[in-house]
Amino acid sequence: MTVTAERKTAIIADNARVDGDTGSPEVQVAILTERIANLTEHFKTHAKDNHSRRGLLMLVNKRRSLLDYLKKKDAGRYAALIAKLGLRK
Repeated sequence: MTVTAERKTAIIADNARVDGDTGSPEVQVAILTERIANLTEHFKTHAKDNHSRRGLLMLVNKRRSLLDYLKKKDAGRYAALIAKLGLRK
């Protein structure tokens, strides 16, 4: 259910704005998206795991807050990020 260190490093490299960037909203949203995807797969086999479902809802809310912040600060970066991650249909 967790993101491996190698996968996290790859996500950071793909979404970093500058070298060594781990705290920008883009990186944080990308990592949260990976964790959300992992938990979604987990719920396909463990439908009654309500403790993890609470964690999933917290991750989704955190991602939503970061996306709202990014949209308010720089709409271009927001649009590029949601297109890259495929968050909106």
